[in-house]
Amino acid sequence: MSKERDDKLATSTEAILESISDGVFTVDADWRITSFNRAAEQITGTSREQAIGQRCSEVFRSSMCETQCGLRQTLQDGKPIINRSGYIINAAGERIPISISTAVLRDKDGTVIGGAETFRDLSEVEALRKQLKGRYQLGDLISHSPAMHDIFNLISAVASSSDTTVLIQGETGTGKELAAKAIHNLSVRAKEPFIALNCAALPDNLLESELFGHKKGAFTGATADKPGRFALAGRGTLFLDEIGEISPALQVRLLRVLQEHSYEPLGATRSEPAQARIIAATNRNLSTMVEQGTFRQDLFYRIQVVQIDIPPLRKRIEDIPLLTEHFISHFNRLQNKQITNVSTEAMACLIAHPWPGNVRELENVIERAFVVCPDSVINVQHLPLALQNNSPQQQTGLDIHSTRNSYEKECIINALQRNNYNRAATARELNIHKTTLYRKIKTLAIPLPQIDGRSNH
Repeated sequence: MSKERDDKLATSTEAILESISDGVFTVDADWRITSFNRAAEQITGTSREQAIGQRCSEVFRSSMCETQCGLRQTLQDGKPIINRSGYIINAAGERIPISISTAVLRDKDGTVIGGAETFRDLSEVEALRKQLKGRYQLGDLISHSPAMHDIFNLISAVASSSDTTVLIQGETGTGKELAAKAIHNLSVRAKEPFIALNCAALPDNLLESELFGHKKGAFTGATADKPGRFALAGRGTLFLDEIGEISPALQVRLLRVLQEHSYEPLGATRSEPAQARIIAATNRNLSTMVEQGTFRQDLFYRIQVVQIDIPPLRKRIEDIPLLTEHFISHFNRLQNKQITNVSTEAMACLIAHPWPGNVRELENVIERAFVVCPDSVINVQHLPLALQNNSPQQQTGLDIHSTRNSYEKECIINALQRNNYNRAATARELNIHKTTLYRKIKTLAIPLPQIDGRSNH
């Protein structure tokens, strides 16, 4: 009965290995392949009849075979490897990016008899990375997204009008201050100071003093004159971040400054000129606040001469590989390290994440990876656990192909929305033919608005 159970178990295990999309092979103590599943055949282009009995290095011709063989390392120290990135050369001579995981094989007595390795074809995500060529850059703002390209054009236009007040809206971490700096640096005020103040960081009485300054003796503890941010900005730019957080009383004072182009420091007896350009920013919806009576309508109109809305990162996920590359270069310089890139498996995790903290959150994730990554490539295990859970191996039924489809679907939906669901305009923006766009809309089950009970085609 025991032999019968073992035979059934072996048959069941073989059926499972044949059904999965990951390549699986095993080797004996002489590094000769003893089993080779269906997916391994497909990925390598080598049949199991050709593979079995060959040394694994002869079949895979991998970047890791000579110096970084994961299976050799596992057999030496007994520790499994999870999601190490590399590549193999398939039977057609093509370079195939993969991630590998390894384990030790033992017999019933616990004696090591060889090793097992699974490997995943990451060609889909690698192809996605290669598609993301071309970028728009304005100061420290970089993007691949057509939506951001329009914003860059608006920033350039606004910068040429050096006195116009600007309101920048966007979620926390989208880069509102970078946009403000780009406006300043492109304007005739570029050689003058850029002064920033977070209006949410200080209580109202201190915020007023920070903005307008105070004279000696204006209040208890005011032992000397102190210039405010308006004075420090001079003829430059004053950036008021989180302006939606200021109190109604301070709103009145700020409105007066914008109207009269002058202000009075606390304790002063005469006004001083306000010559700085004002750029305000908020992560709140000021229009809604005006309707609710928590933000003055007249002040809203004063600061909203030009409004720039920066989309969240989840609405421009095509920027994630580009921004990741940018942050890697930045932290390499800052920390004197030599990290080259992010593995394609880890990139799949980054693309699948919703990014509630936007670009700032992505920057923090890459900075953390620099701390914990001992190698030249950031892998899945170097990401926070919340992102590791986006790994295809952690999600039942999700593979790299579905990750790519999700990415492509999101990009098409965003482009359709930007073009008011005009198919021709959307196809032009995406640089694809209209028939290709129609096919993708159908294949990816992209919902379309209804007109008179019919889909708007």
